Amino acid sequence: MSSGPPSQEVVPQVVLRSGAAMPQLGFGVFQVPPEQTREVVDHALRSGYRSIDTAARYENEGGVGEAIAQSELPRDELFLTTKLANTDQGYESTFAAFDASARALGLDTVDLYLMHWPCPKRGEFLSSWRAMTEIHAGGRARTIGTSNFLAHHLQAVLDDSDVVPAVNQVELHPYLQQKELRAFHAEHGIVTEAWSPLAQGAVLDDLVIGEIAERLGRTPAQVVLRWHLQLGNVVIPKSVTPSRMAENIAVFDFALTDEDMAAIESLDRGLRTGFHPDTFNGFPEDFAAQ
Repeated sequence: MSSGPPSQEVVPQVVLRSGAAMPQLGFGVFQVPPEQTREVVDHALRSGYRSIDTAARYENEGGVGEAIAQSELPRDELFLTTKLANTDQGYESTFAAFDASARALGLDTVDLYLMHWPCPKRGEFLSSWRAMTEIHAGGRARTIGTSNFLAHHLQAVLDDSDVVPAVNQVELHPYLQQKELRAFHAEHGIVTEAWSPLAQGAVLDDLVIGEIAERLGRTPAQVVLRWHLQLGNVVIPKSVTPSRMAENIAVFDFALTDEDMAAIESLDRGLRTGFHPDTFNGFPEDFAAQ
């Protein structure tokens, strides 16, 4: 197995419709406690990650910003994503929310700004998108996109705006492969980004994945992350354990065969570990029902 951080030339770059180059494998900080975020992100950067994914909702943007500042890495070597909180949706409030995120991060610009959920009952995702297009036009967000949008939410954006989301970040793993949504993305030049790429660990005990891992001398997590990469997904695994961070990024010196890819494709069972985008609206009762 590989050891040590990979050179940055090894991590593939996905060129977004804005022209920005996004590392295909990054690091997510969902559910990382704010007081631990600086240290966790510092370990991630030392392990070779150069793309960090946070969100206003995670309440840890400050720790991400501190880790970036103390790393002294050149800004153009880092790709930073954050997200508009559901409670901040709306035209005017989106500008204020972006300003608050930028202050927390200690950055003038972010590389990718996503709308976290469509929240259809709020009825604000189109007005929020219009504000985001203006933030992008002003240069403060190099790229804008969506998160947790289904095809009909994306189509509503396309019908209302000339600006196509560059990325749609969705729950995606071997048990929820989102084939129709990925096809919609491909048709419209939208990059697919996978959150919960390991289904919160649910796929790691799968016998099919385990057999592939054993044959290749890899871990199940490495096999699943390699599957994502070969599909063309951007992927953002999260871990607070340095050894696991190193394991998750050591996936660029082996490949799955067509037979391996087909075997994993057969595992799709429509299993969601998170909320459904049609019914989640970011209200307190939505969280209570989970």
